[in-house]
Amino acid sequence: MNFYYETDRLIIKVLDESYATQVLRFLHNNRDIFEPYEPLRPQNFYTINYQKTMLRTEFNLATKQAFVRFWIFAKSNPNQIIGTASFHNIRKSSFMSFEIGYKFDKFYQKQGYATEAITFLCDMAFYDMKFHRIEAYVLPENTDSRNLLDRVGFTNEGLCFSCAKIGGEWRDNIRYSLISPLN
Repeated sequence: MNFYYETDRLIIKVLDESYATQVLRFLHNNRDIFEPYEPLRPQNFYTINYQKTMLRTEFNLATKQAFVRFWIFAKSNPNQIIGTASFHNIRKSSFMSFEIGYKFDKFYQKQGYATEAITFLCDMAFYDMKFHRIEAYVLPENTDSRNLLDRVGFTNEGLCFSCAKIGGEWRDNIRYSLISPLN
């Protein structure tokens, strides 16, 4: 796994703490569309210091492939973050699986950027990292995310009851999976 990739329209990379201002801007500018689908955040989440600490921690975890967050930039504007995708709950050995999570700037949605990024990252996970299975968990009402997973080729495996604490409440999620074409 590399820390920098390019697709036709995107730059996809793991960031270090020097990007804290850009990350904070991305998260703050999209707070209204992200928070309904996420766990409660600590009070200091929207601060430079918090984001520096998170980026430092995530970078260190990425070097061990224990957790990997990629940040996504459009080549047409390479200084502005337009999205992020993470590989978390990574299980190796006989499982070779992980969960993928993602979010994209509200002004860059419905333009194919998410489809391009997630398709690339899933292929990279299968072909370069040799993973066998990728899972995604989505709230039933999040139709944009569900449609994205359908476009990329994920399979709806059904409802997982009370499986994630979102906004302070235990919520049902739909589990999706994508299986490597190599195995």
